[in-house]
Amino acid sequence: MLRDLLRRKYKEEDDFMIAGTSAGAMCMPKIVILEAINGEAILEYDIELNSGFGFIENCIIDTYFVHRARFVRLAHATILHQECWGIGLGEDTALLIEEGYKATCRGSGSVWIINAREIGQTNTEMAEKGFPIYAENLKVHILTDNCKIDFSSNLFEGANTGKN
Repeated sequence: MLRDLLRRKYKEEDDFMIAGTSAGAMCMPKIVILEAINGEAILEYDIELNSGFGFIENCIIDTYFVHRARFVRLAHATILHQECWGIGLGEDTALLIEEGYKATCRGSGSVWIINAREIGQTNTEMAEKGFPIYAENLKVHILTDNCKIDFSSNLFEGANTGKN
C-alpha cells in the first residue's frame, strides 16, 4: 500500500521528506481531528478523533489555526491524549520536523505548540456530555520563523530577532 511505502521511506531514508498543507498536514500524525465543534468552551463529547497516516507518532496537527480560532479544539484533543503535542499551524507557516522530533518553524505566521503532559487537575474522566472541560497547567509555546523545539526534551530555541 502507498501509505506503508511512504512511511517506510520516511523512517528509513535520511533525505526523504513528506509534506502536506491543510488536510494533508492534519493527516500526517497517528491521531487526527475528524470533526469538532469550534466554540468558546471545551465541551465533553464535542470532538471526534480518528486514525491518521501515523508518520508522526506523538502529535495532533490542526491547520488554519489562528485564522479559524481553533485553539479550543486542539487543546481538547491534546488534553484527551496527553502523550501528544498539539501543533497548530498558522497560514503561510510550516513546521519542518526532522528525525521525528526536531522541529523548526518556517514562514511569516506562527506555529502554536500545546503541551498537556504536565496537566494537574482536569475533569475529562468525570464530565458528562455537553459539560465544560477544565485543565490545570496546560502549556503553550508560540513559534515564529526559525524558532526550534525539540519534542524529545521539550527544549525551545528562539530565533534571532535581528537586533544586536
